[in-house]
Amino acid sequence: MSENNRSDLEMKVRNIIGQIRPYLQQDGGDIEFVDLTDDNIVNVRLTGACGSCPYSRMTLKNGVETAMQKALPEIKAVEAVG
Repeated sequence: MSENNRSDLEMKVRNIIGQIRPYLQQDGGDIEFVDLTDDNIVNVRLTGACGSCPYSRMTLKNGVETAMQKALPEIKAVEAVG
């Protein structure tokens, strides 16, 4: 993937995260973009209530990842990092 295409994809990923953030913030949590890997895996950091919630993995996979892949099918996964 060219650097220009990667930048465009990262911008789109950041936009999707920006659309998801208000829903997480309503419950006292938040999500931050960390990076986009070469194999199109989005790394995010869950903070606030999301950082310690026992359901955060379900929220990440069933909510964030599903929305991300629906909008951007080239995204392989969304993973939480430290």
